[in-house]
Amino acid sequence: MIDVTTFLEFFGLDAASLQGYGPLLLHGVWITAKLSALSLLVSMALGLLGATARLSPLRLFNLPATLYTTLIRGIPDLVLMLLIFYSLQGWLSHLTEAMDWPYMEIDPFVAGVVTLGFIYGAYFTETFRGAILSIPHGQTEAATAYGLGAWQRFRCVVFPQMMRFALPSLGNNWLVLLKATALVSIIGLADLVKVAQDAGKSTFNMMYFLVLAALLYLLITSASNYVLRCLERRFNLGVRESAR
Repeated sequence: MIDVTTFLEFFGLDAASLQGYGPLLLHGVWITAKLSALSLLVSMALGLLGATARLSPLRLFNLPATLYTTLIRGIPDLVLMLLIFYSLQGWLSHLTEAMDWPYMEIDPFVAGVVTLGFIYGAYFTETFRGAILSIPHGQTEAATAYGLGAWQRFRCVVFPQMMRFALPSLGNNWLVLLKATALVSIIGLADLVKVAQDAGKSTFNMMYFLVLAALLYLLITSASNYVLRCLERRFNLGVRESAR
């Protein structure tokens, strides 16, 4: 766990001014990181399914995937967040009423993961589609000629090359997704932004806690950039040598 005092001293800030909100801020960081990671998994899963559907010659799959990416990318994230959250809650309320079940309220964390995953799945769909189209067609033909099945072709031929082409866009989408987690504060989840706002209102020092939240986000994005660079080196292994 990050030591709050050490972190603040590194940036020249005073730990005493936290006024007891240090543990809550760290918990907000943990919620934000967990929300981002789970939303990323949902987005990538939807992105792979969406890209497969977009590349399908069948309109039964291609048309819904095209509508999905067009609508989601054309509506602001904040509007989608509110629309999906309150729509899900409304449908659940109608269902419980119709089935004579006790009232159930959607957990804000689950709602945040589902909503962010659904929104950014549209962006990942286009990222994966473009990456797959960048793979030379002869690669899959050669894999088929060697007798590889559909799953073997994807795992051994398509996926490694797809990731190499997709990583720059994936990294950008991940950073945008990470910052978009701040939107979940509007549905009541105690993420980093929500905790910083509550602390600022209670201490009448809003600027201090917002700057601190910004620094914490910067710390997370910096660590993410390092991981992304490592992944790029991993998936580009041997490419430069062969290009020479």
